[in-house]
Amino acid sequence: MITLTLPYPPSANRYWRHGTIKGRAAVFLSKEAKDYKAVVAHMAKAAGIRQPHPGRTALTIRLYPNRPQDWARRARRDPETWDDTVQCIDLGNCEKVLSDALNGVAWVDDKKHRRIVLERMEPDEKGARVEVEIEFLAAAPSLLDGVAA
Repeated sequence: MITLTLPYPPSANRYWRHGTIKGRAAVFLSKEAKDYKAVVAHMAKAAGIRQPHPGRTALTIRLYPNRPQDWARRARRDPETWDDTVQCIDLGNCEKVLSDALNGVAWVDDKKHRRIVLERMEPDEKGARVEVEIEFLAAAPSLLDGVAA
């Protein structure tokens, strides 16, 4: 297992762009997305990921939004759910952006994800970020294993 602490991901609305290329509708990465992918790839390699894992993976993703300056006042007013009022991208889009950024870096293809646990955390003093635990699972056995050819 490897744990990565990565920058807070851009929203999916800023990550992908829609347009027309040679008269056809197309979806492509924004400059912000390309920059985010480059930073994530660099950080993953610095953490020890040398090549994409070809097998199954399990992810635990913890999203920490930025803590606003008035967080203490919010927490006094509503101690149980104050952080629900903090601006944050939604967990589904966080996973999509993160999976795209780590595709071809930490794993070969995100279709091999077998389990994904997503959690929005309470903002803290460490700032906005996303923490990802990647568990590299055994590859699925081939249907032909043990069968004489």
